[in-house]
Amino acid sequence: MVAAIEGYTPRLVSLEAGAFAKQVTAAAAPDTVNRAKAFLFAASRLGAFCESIGVALDPGVALHPSVIERCCAPGVTTMSLPTRRTVRTNLRAIARAQACGPAPVWLGREQAKPPYTGAEIAAYLSLADAQPTESRRMHASALVCLGAGAGLVGADLRAVCGIDVVARAGGVVVVVRAGPRPRVVPVLSRYHDRLLAAKGFVGDRLVIGGTSPARRNVTTPLTSSLAGGTDLPRIEIARLRATWLCEVAGAIGLRAFMDAAGIACSQRLGDLVALLPRPDEAHTVALLSGIRP
Repeated sequence: MVAAIEGYTPRLVSLEAGAFAKQVTAAAAPDTVNRAKAFLFAASRLGAFCESIGVALDPGVALHPSVIERCCAPGVTTMSLPTRRTVRTNLRAIARAQACGPAPVWLGREQAKPPYTGAEIAAYLSLADAQPTESRRMHASALVCLGAGAGLVGADLRAVCGIDVVARAGGVVVVVRAGPRPRVVPVLSRYHDRLLAAKGFVGDRLVIGGTSPARRNVTTPLTSSLAGGTDLPRIEIARLRATWLCEVAGAIGLRAFMDAAGIACSQRLGDLVALLPRPDEAHTVALLSGIRP
């Protein structure tokens, strides 16, 4: 390993930048020759960048996170995007090995809420049916239908009026007008009757209650005021959406597709989906509501 580092001959950088690369690579103690070469390449690019902007070739200065970010920023270097990513990763590894700058704090990723089971959804619908007034029955039933049947949350959910629930294209859809993503959402077929009943009750008013679509936290008063069901935890809107997401994902074969493609993370799927033709509404309703042509 020592021989690989000492035998490094810098290219396209000064002798000083090459010496800096050797110094920080040796201090990082790479465990393979290939990793040592990768560290040398990255550190030499950092050394050349520091020289170009007048930053001292001192590990405590040059390996600071802000300097590494500037070195790999678009427009600063002629390196390709994949090369910039690799160089930045290696420079961060060198910096960690030498404790240059504060250690990053691990922030755990928030996990998705678990979906409700079919039995749990049935229990919440039974609870809605058991409410003492028709108004409360309709609002509670609509909440479950819009969450578990169409995946609505937040402003999308609060702003739905009776006129936004429409029977068309061979099914029932919810026209989402508010929020950052206006769209048309097909409702799962087994929730059609309940949601249409709620639509008939509210008319052109808000489906889950209230007087203004700008109001906040309307679901908490609704779910906390449900009478009975002492053996049931309070309904969680995020879990209703997770229930819809899982059911639709299963219906379109998402797990089979990702397993076959060897994909564990869907980060790039959005880029590919943007290239696909947008399906017409009738096809989307047939696919996502459980209705088969």
